[in-house]
Amino acid sequence: TDLTGSKKCWITQNLGADRQALSATDDSEASAGWYWQFNRKQGYKHDGTTRTPNSNWITSIYEYIDWLPANDPCALLLGSGWRLPAGTEWETADDTGGWDNYNETFTSILKLNASGLLLSSNGSLVNRGSYGLYWSISQYGPDNGRNLGVGSGYSGMGVSNKASGRSVRCLRD
Repeated sequence: TDLTGSKKCWITQNLGADRQALSATDDSEASAGWYWQFNRKQGYKHDGTTRTPNSNWITSIYEYIDWLPANDPCALLLGSGWRLPAGTEWETADDTGGWDNYNETFTSILKLNASGLLLSSNGSLVNRGSYGLYWSISQYGPDNGRNLGVGSGYSGMGVSNKASGRSVRCLRD
């Protein structure tokens, strides 16, 4: 698709998901996929009760770097050529798609849904079915990364604590 101004191949489900979301507010584990902390290789799934793996959760990430290619879950799980989108690519996709809410992101070619997030404080799952946040490779200072957020009344770029768990979509040039 050319949502970013040039032809790119995007996956149409969240990385780690068993299937494409069934609706904008699909709150199932099968559609949510895994969640990643910024610039970390480890992904986490959450069944609504338990985070897996349920290892020690990093509650603070403070580093002046974008997501490193060696840690990119898209390349690690899908292979060479796959990567996380840059912040500007998410911005352009949001603008090109004319998205104003999760119904519009879901009916787009990308099928973006409200996959929720894992809290930076303890890795607990919140807001699955209410809103979704999708990491970009771009940092916004030492403790925040840039992400696309989608909800019932909005779609747009924002920033999130790097220690929070966010969904991932991958693309290939």
